[in-house]
Amino acid sequence: MTIDLLIHAIVRQTTILIAQLATAHGGRAPLAQVANQVFLDLVRELERQGVSRKVSADMFGVGLRTYRRKIQRLGESATQRGRSLWEAVLEYIDRSGKVTRHEVLERFLYDDEAQVRAVLRDLCDSRLIVATGSGNDVSYRATSREELTALQSTRGKQGADELLVALVYREGPLSVDAIAALAQRDVETIRESLERLTEAGRVERIDDGETERYHARSLIIPIGAEIGWEAAVFDHFKALVTTILARLGSGRATSTELRGGSTYTMEVWEGHPYAEEVEGTLARMRAQLSELRERVAEFNAGQVLPEDHRRVVVYLGQNVIEEGQEHAS
Repeated sequence: MTIDLLIHAIVRQTTILIAQLATAHGGRAPLAQVANQVFLDLVRELERQGVSRKVSADMFGVGLRTYRRKIQRLGESATQRGRSLWEAVLEYIDRSGKVTRHEVLERFLYDDEAQVRAVLRDLCDSRLIVATGSGNDVSYRATSREELTALQSTRGKQGADELLVALVYREGPLSVDAIAALAQRDVETIRESLERLTEAGRVERIDDGETERYHARSLIIPIGAEIGWEAAVFDHFKALVTTILARLGSGRATSTELRGGSTYTMEVWEGHPYAEEVEGTLARMRAQLSELRERVAEFNAGQVLPEDHRRVVVYLGQNVIEEGQEHAS
């Protein structure tokens, strides 16, 4: 029961975070596929951990046949086997040039209509297709490469490069295909971005004679950066999650453990003798760790990194919550 409560609490806080990210700076990020993505990611992770589909179905509270059908429906198009519905619809529109909504629904007759409509909305929101007309007369065409390039230029890439570097830094070394799957972008777009980042020295290419892979030696997002903050959020969240996973896998914590985390809450007010010291904790720790990182990097610059080494990830966070009637909403 305790684990159930913990899972529900984490899901609740995560949905709040996703909602805030989706509407950050007045934006409206597409969310049509989020619930399906969460389900499929959970399925894959359970399978990776060796949990059978029968047990997984029980965990989701459905029968095995229903469970398998849902995986099949979300994982691939019933009309075009071996391709996700999202990929199949985009490919059909791209190949057809211009199609009506009715033609799309007819083409994917064996797929759930609500799912097809959701995919069309998501593709429009992602600017991968363009819709013209309204109601029954709406039609779709694929966004041209020139239009996508112009759109990226107008948006200034909005920190996409930083987020890509963060993925490579935390998950690498990775192949182009693996990076594209993580970033949920087409391989050609990712390849172009990696070439640009390689030329800029932000990522490095590893060629072992079989597969090209990419990794990044560092990830530094300036404090208060208006572009690239998404990468900082991902990096912090990733560090938090991997630390919790490491603790779950290593048993009970002790004060001498190399892995773990602690949360401290202190209440202060105007005129409190320790208010300045408490509220300045984040700034002090940032300065201390930045100086330590510089010393380590300076030493490492003259060394050959051994194949067997440790990467120590330290994450910090501080929040100040205003309490009292004056701040009640």
